[in-house]
Amino acid sequence: MKPLSGHSVAVLGGMAERPLARYLASLGATLDGAVESASFVIDDLGLENTADLPIPESAVHVSVTPFGSGGPRSHWKGGELVASAMGGALRLTGEPGEKPVKEAGDACTFHADMVAAAGAMAAHYARGTHGMGQHVDVSIQQVAMSRNVNGVLVWQFDRKKLDRAGGCIAYGRAKVQVIWRLADGWCFHALMTGRLGAPANKALSDWMDEAGIDNPMRDVDWLAYNRSTLPPETRALWEAAMAEFFAGKTKNEIATEGRERGINACVVNEPADVLADAHLKARGFLGTESGLPERFAAIREGATRMEPPAIHTSERPGPLSGVKVLDFAWALVGSITTKTLGDMGAEVVKIESRGRPDLSRLDVQVSASSSASLDDKPWFAHLNSSKKSLTLNLKAEGAREVLDPLIDWADVVVENFSPGTMARLGLGYDSLAAHNPGVVMVSGSVFGQTGPLAQEWGVDGTGGALSGRTFLTGYPDGHPVIPGAVPYGDVIVPFVMAGHVAAALQARRETGRGCHIDASMYEICVQQMRDFLARAKAGERPQRLGNADPSVLFQDVLPAAGDDRWVAISVFTEEDRARLLDITGPDLAAWTSQRTDHAIAAELQQAGIAAGALQDCEDLMEHDPQIAGRAALVTLDHAVLGEFGHIATPLAFSRDAMQPFRAPSMGEHAHEVARTISGLREDRIAELEEKGVFQ
Repeated sequence: MKPLSGHSVAVLGGMAERPLARYLASLGATLDGAVESASFVIDDLGLENTADLPIPESAVHVSVTPFGSGGPRSHWKGGELVASAMGGALRLTGEPGEKPVKEAGDACTFHADMVAAAGAMAAHYARGTHGMGQHVDVSIQQVAMSRNVNGVLVWQFDRKKLDRAGGCIAYGRAKVQVIWRLADGWCFHALMTGRLGAPANKALSDWMDEAGIDNPMRDVDWLAYNRSTLPPETRALWEAAMAEFFAGKTKNEIATEGRERGINACVVNEPADVLADAHLKARGFLGTESGLPERFAAIREGATRMEPPAIHTSERPGPLSGVKVLDFAWALVGSITTKTLGDMGAEVVKIESRGRPDLSRLDVQVSASSSASLDDKPWFAHLNSSKKSLTLNLKAEGAREVLDPLIDWADVVVENFSPGTMARLGLGYDSLAAHNPGVVMVSGSVFGQTGPLAQEWGVDGTGGALSGRTFLTGYPDGHPVIPGAVPYGDVIVPFVMAGHVAAALQARRETGRGCHIDASMYEICVQQMRDFLARAKAGERPQRLGNADPSVLFQDVLPAAGDDRWVAISVFTEEDRARLLDITGPDLAAWTSQRTDHAIAAELQQAGIAAGALQDCEDLMEHDPQIAGRAALVTLDHAVLGEFGHIATPLAFSRDAMQPFRAPSMGEHAHEVARTISGLREDRIAELEEKGVFQ
């Protein structure tokens, strides 16, 4: 299925080799369009520099630039390193107390291009509604900031700042080691909270016992384990024992016996390992003419044609106004997908259960939250704006009286459970399509819905480790560090999912067919590593490069005056280098260390040199005029937490502006949904309440 077949794309500036161009091509668009007749126009120049071009009013025009179009810093020079620095991601990557290091490849740029893809497809759908194109604007800086939900929350609620965590992930109250040295490499392993992680955590502890390790985790009640509340001294003892255990294991043992035992671990792959991966081969992901990845998600077209649905809208603003979404999602991937759809105007009904609440309703990360409430987590609030909550016990008698009409109502069904879970509930794609032939279902998982690893464990770090991202992040003489120290796969996959959903909905208008979209975090992370795979295919063995980039003449992170203050500088031409040395003299670090980071950035930008301070959340939220002008935080009045700034979906539409609303309390809209969508009478709703259906 190629939902953009017949559409042409005019590619401006340096966009030809960018992920956004590949994304549009993967959906069937042609990339050789002339501007004046294009269906899509994409650029890295900004609206100010394309205003005089003959872009048709019907075209979807997408700009992806370091700082976005308009605003006091839209003219600043950027590039990956500077945008990452100014967006807050770079400051969090590397070892505590040491010089920060960039993520492998163009991570922030890739993320921004996936955000732009979702925006382009939403504008494409809106064009099918009202017949007009529009400008979609994306700032790489803002996108980089949007990834750091943990840091934004911790600063807003507790006035604390996250720091670089090396091979750990910082969760606010806890810092958990996840990269472990093996006898012949590294692995990624995480102890997970509660029911989600209990079997795997016990499997690791049992393996440690068999290996003869002095095991302080032997008698732990893993169902009661909570990563946020474990005392730091206890965690230190556990991690010392785990380090001893992993140091005696090989990559092969982790990939074979570890997988058989069910521990939450995977090998940190190099690019050559990715090219040889049997799972990717089985899914046909690398079976292209070039041997490099092309698709961003797999699409299975529906077997049944329906009458194309009438064009409909709702009172909610946004490019997806009128779209109806049934949300079975949880945690990050699914929640951000439906948040994105909801923020863009779709009506989203989130199915929840008090018996198995969303992880983000449980994780106590800030002082305003407690383990006694499911409604006081700003983490959940950030991830679930623009949704209604329906609590539903699917095992209770009468639950299908509520659910079946919702299946018929929905244009879109979103889920990110382990593959096969929805089918076991009678809610797989084939079952849904039998009820509703035009439904668009999207499934997000680590490994995808098919292939030998489809049923295996995985989280955000799994995709990063297996794709090569983790191996290639760090300094040449050091070990790998967590790329970005904040989720990556968890936040890029949702924009691929949302983009494919919008493209599929517009294709359904034209063909009458729904589809099932299969998005794999592993595959999408491999897409970000595409340039490194190409080098590995050519016989190279890519290694960690620190802050260097082979395509950039010079770039680095340099010390500035003050405690843990740094500035990122990128030099793209010899003329840039000459201007830089005229200002700084030959000892660049000596010059920067005597000046403040923001003053350095302003002076060098004035001279036309790409530079930016490594900003933290305080800088971004309280002192950055570009971020403030783009409304990167939107203030919403939460039912329990009151007013606070929520990270906005980082897109700006010129015609169909977004208007998000606060996240719901658990089950807040259960009776309303049962009455207004499922069509149940008040007396029947009361009977179902008595039977425990709305739990």
